[in-house]
Amino acid sequence: MGARRSDARSVAPASGPSRPPSTGARRLRVSPIPRREPPRITADEAFATPATAGADYVQGVLALSDADDDGFFDPQPTARQMLPHPEAFARSIGQALVEVMWGARPSTQVVRWTTADVYAVVARRSLVAVRRGLRGGRPPVVTGARVCEPADGVAEAALVVIAGGRVRALALRLEGLDGRWVVTELLVG
Repeated sequence: MGARRSDARSVAPASGPSRPPSTGARRLRVSPIPRREPPRITADEAFATPATAGADYVQGVLALSDADDDGFFDPQPTARQMLPHPEAFARSIGQALVEVMWGARPSTQVVRWTTADVYAVVARRSLVAVRRGLRGGRPPVVTGARVCEPADGVAEAALVVIAGGRVRALALRLEGLDGRWVVTELLVG
């Protein structure tokens, strides 16, 4: 932290008297700083159609082909031993479905456990029930279930539902897809 000492080899300021260059010293050349900001353009220039855009201009996109579709990303069947017990699942999903159709539960809660066709039917019945104001009294309750398994990864269930003092039936077809049971068919009686 002592006093600064001057370096004998430093370059002399440009404003001083001009001396002939010595044999070991080089002259310092000053050049302007390059411009680092983008050029300013008007709004008309910004939104103008590029010169390359013509009748044959096609925006670059990735083309997908269905020719190589091997079904890899389709829902994959799951064997029965890798699925939970179908009767317990049939009771719980049946209860959820009747609550959705009664209007007590949002239909989005069962979308993962149903196919698109079944979901469309359940969601439509839910909207009709809410619009008509059919809710009232006790919510529907699944009281009984019978399940049979006609094939590996397939279960068919018949449920007894008590709704509004009436006894009704609900039939479900469950298929094991992607490691879970999915309702593929629904019949309300």
